[in-house]
Amino acid sequence: MILRLLRVAGTASVCFIAAVSSAVTFKVSYPASTYSKPFSGRVLVFLTQKSGVEPRLGPDWFNPEPFYSVTVKNLKPGQNLTIDNKDAVGFPGKLSALPNGNYRAQAVFDLNLGGRQIGASPGNLFSKSTPISVTADNTISLTCDQVVSTPKFAETKSTKEFVLQSNLLTKFYGRSTSIRAAVILPPQYDAEPTRKFPVLYEVPGFGGNHYMYSGFNNPGPTQRGGEPFIYVVLNPDCPTGHSVFADSANNGPWGKALTAEFIPALESRFRALNDVAARFVTGHSSGGWSSLWLQVTYPDVFGGVWSTAPDPVDFRDFQRIDLYDSKSNMFVDPQGAPRPIARIGTEAKLFYRSFSDMERPLGRGEQLGSFDAVFSPRGKDGEPRPLWNRDTGAIDPTVANAWKKYDIGLTLRNNWKTLGPKLKGKIHLYMGDLDTFYLEGATKLLKNDLAALGSDAVIEIVPGDHFTMMSSSLRSRINAEMARAFRAANQ
Repeated sequence: MILRLLRVAGTASVCFIAAVSSAVTFKVSYPASTYSKPFSGRVLVFLTQKSGVEPRLGPDWFNPEPFYSVTVKNLKPGQNLTIDNKDAVGFPGKLSALPNGNYRAQAVFDLNLGGRQIGASPGNLFSKSTPISVTADNTISLTCDQVVSTPKFAETKSTKEFVLQSNLLTKFYGRSTSIRAAVILPPQYDAEPTRKFPVLYEVPGFGGNHYMYSGFNNPGPTQRGGEPFIYVVLNPDCPTGHSVFADSANNGPWGKALTAEFIPALESRFRALNDVAARFVTGHSSGGWSSLWLQVTYPDVFGGVWSTAPDPVDFRDFQRIDLYDSKSNMFVDPQGAPRPIARIGTEAKLFYRSFSDMERPLGRGEQLGSFDAVFSPRGKDGEPRPLWNRDTGAIDPTVANAWKKYDIGLTLRNNWKTLGPKLKGKIHLYMGDLDTFYLEGATKLLKNDLAALGSDAVIEIVPGDHFTMMSSSLRSRINAEMARAFRAANQ
């Protein structure tokens, strides 16, 4: 799940108290000087009443503001596209429900060239943030004469960017596709020019990527329990959301590309020990799921995993939903009460139905759709088959059955005879007892099942929520465990 700061003021819904606009219309276009070809795809208009933020960078999960989209085919440069109440898909409701008032607006043409977040995807066209006044029956024009640039990674003495074009992913997408990472080198790297080092790969959570370390010049993360590591922060972003580095019918072979192409190339470029006993993986949230998946799927590649607050590791408790129960519904529990997806403390703040509705105008790149993209088969329309009906919340049992391939708990139970010996001493998982996204239930199932199988896996429920569970003492403990694991295998 999310690994960005939560803005907890307010709730998941937007409460409008102003007069409602009856027929506001947006006219959106782009000039030939910005993009010379006809455009086919999704066009979005984002609104905000907040100061200091660009509307196109929404939505804010805990405080979403209105946005709308339409799908167009062969729109020509300079031609106006009408976004009105008739055709627009909107959140939190129809365009006709948008209250009168003052906003700032931005339109985005989504070329879908590889970036995750639509408003920040390189190559996408967008308009300047424009102050608008919404009143009944008015028309607002927005011209997308800006282009999202590719972010530049600022290297420093201790931090380098490593980029590898993947032949596997390039073939899948039909365009050049690379895996990227920030590589933070320990001080000993320059001081001892012939020494080779163990490598720790980290997968960021949803919304995080290696650009978080652009300009970073502190080798601190390379020191783990007194042992210097090369610290590699991977970029998990893909067009549909978070790749989780799993091979997928919709996202392509991210796991195989990482292990067969990227890691060998990186470890030959930098002075890595290039040995399974000196190669570890870690991550938090969606990165926690990714790291555990990589360890379980590639036990002969990684020598240990430290997974914290992972996304559901057992689909019998997918944020409190049993996906294999034909009576389960994503939107309501057996008593008909709305299902929450996130809480602050013990108070529910986000609910599945509204969160699912929020993703509909976007079409791609957000959390729930990301799950579908990784776990679901591809439909006849070329899109991931949805696990649940977006109108009713009903789960498709055929799709749920296909998701079993990515159920880590099920994979371990079904293949323990083979996997058990390969994973001895390698699994370390920590989860908060009051996880913000209700993830602790799945971890408890995994803990009980592995104990019954006789595994030596370290799986602990610690005090805290999705974020506060990462205490300084737990961080120090994890670092010490990594160092001990490396030393024990390399004496």
